Amino acid sequence: MSLQQTLQVFELIDNADVSGQDIVDLFASYPAIKASTLRATGEKGSTDFVRIEIAGSEGKSVGGSAPTLGIIGRLGGIGARPTRIGLVSDGDGAIAAIACALKLAEMQRKGDVLPGDVIITTHICPNAPTRPHDPVDFMDSPIDDVTMNDNEVVPEADAVLSIDTTKGNRIINHKGYALSPTVKEGYILRVAEDLLRIMEMTSGRAAVTFPITTQDITPYGNGVHHLNSILQPSTATKAPVVGVAICTESVVPGCGTGASHEVDIALTVKFAVEVAKEFGRGTCSFYDAAEYAQLLALYGSMSHLQQRQ
Repeated sequence: MSLQQTLQVFELIDNADVSGQDIVDLFASYPAIKASTLRATGEKGSTDFVRIEIAGSEGKSVGGSAPTLGIIGRLGGIGARPTRIGLVSDGDGAIAAIACALKLAEMQRKGDVLPGDVIITTHICPNAPTRPHDPVDFMDSPIDDVTMNDNEVVPEADAVLSIDTTKGNRIINHKGYALSPTVKEGYILRVAEDLLRIMEMTSGRAAVTFPITTQDITPYGNGVHHLNSILQPSTATKAPVVGVAICTESVVPGCGTGASHEVDIALTVKFAVEVAKEFGRGTCSFYDAAEYAQLLALYGSMSHLQQRQ
């Protein structure tokens, strides 16, 4: 179970004065875990990026060959103070990512070491700005998207789960979480069968997916509509990226408070942890490599979609 870790992180970051150092301190009792923070400042304020590394028994960090999973908690900010009091809905991605790290750290302390490395990144900003968006307002970020990707999309990752609150739309009408198709270097590939299997196993229910468009996998700032930033990491890596959307049946603004659902976040964490287990031991694939090679042979590269105009 991951509910305990989810609640612990939830209470920690629901704080007007929380910083990246508070997250680093959370892992102080786990000497095998590397946690670090870096403050970045932009035109709209500052945020603390957090990076947590959980070494695998056969991971690259110890000279092994097991693949590395990147888990990103994607968001604009965890709070919109002073205009909103408390944790905003947009903070779910940060809670989920940090709770994943805490669960994996606790597992490792109890002797359950994963084969592959897992690197978890997110950022902590309790006073981020908001911005207009259709159909409801979004959280904005104090720093630009290039800086965001530079700090959250780690080059070591062989695959990436991007966890993001995705409630401010009429595309997903499901309470819980949903998976996107795999995105790799400008291609929207089919939904990964292994991830569907793991989702159904951990949730005990039929898998739920959501549609994405070409617009959603292009860089922010190009003037076209994006569902949200959940697949922005795909613009900054050659690794396959899958969006894990924490979602609701109703349309909820990212700057809404009292709108986070602890059990839904915990279910997302449980899924990500199981993916980490299987990806490191080679029993979970994010895409069909042969099929991707065939697409390249037939239609060429689509990596130009990753480029900023």
